[in-house]
Amino acid sequence: MEVAQKTYICCYWKTYNMKDVAIRFLSGVLFVSLIFTSIFLSREWFIGLIFVLAIITLNEFLRLLSLKGIIAYLLLAIAFYFFSYIEINPTSINILLGLSILVNLYLFRDALILKDLTLFNKRRYFCIIFYIISGFVFLTLIPSIGASNEFNPTILFSIFILVWSNDTFAYLIGKSFGKRKLLESISPKKTVEGFFGGLVGALITSIILSKFAELYNIYIWLSIAIIVSFMGTIGDLIQSKFKRKAGVKDSGKIMPGHGGLYDRLDSIIYASPFIYSFLLIIDYVS
Repeated sequence: MEVAQKTYICCYWKTYNMKDVAIRFLSGVLFVSLIFTSIFLSREWFIGLIFVLAIITLNEFLRLLSLKGIIAYLLLAIAFYFFSYIEINPTSINILLGLSILVNLYLFRDALILKDLTLFNKRRYFCIIFYIISGFVFLTLIPSIGASNEFNPTILFSIFILVWSNDTFAYLIGKSFGKRKLLESISPKKTVEGFFGGLVGALITSIILSKFAELYNIYIWLSIAIIVSFMGTIGDLIQSKFKRKAGVKDSGKIMPGHGGLYDRLDSIIYASPFIYSFLLIIDYVS
């Protein structure tokens, strides 16, 4: 009787896991399809979709921190209109870029080194504007880098591929071989092996991309992969710190099997100002 019960539990658990994996896969495919379709439709479609994703992510971020009101949403709309849509003068964009990188570095220091979100505790709207909102803004600006300012979807398509390659390889290698914890106090499941697995996966993907996307040479693609891997991992850890502070596992439930959009986009939100600044320097030098 006991053996039969154990067999039933084992079969049920395997079925449950398969169902969970299938749901996670389907919701991920739908999400990726929406992103890639909007990228290649037009600049306006892409900005529109990212704006919707930004509203949902901002809502999840505010709920994590028990904040209410419409001020943050108004700031998001204003930022998207002036920086993403009409792209006001480069000086203003560079000022936003500098402040965004500074705030992100402060968050890195607070969350990973000091183990406390001191900047957020004192200046909450600094994080809302220069971490969440600006992360989405620079995501929309990356495809327009260049002297012509023409919308080039290939570069952003490639960056999304790099981000998801890093996440996928980090998950697979970490789950299979991970033993040493990366930062257990913030994210118990992340391992050193998983981090390096994600980095290697991103580097391999960047080599492949350099053969098909002839925008940059292989060394620039490798550099982008390193930025994506390091900054994406930091962004993931910072998001974990915010979730731990709020005492929740996921930021939301909009994506079955993944949690919220903030869970899904945390890496690229944090990394986008750094990627933008690197590509800006490359464009200036070239």
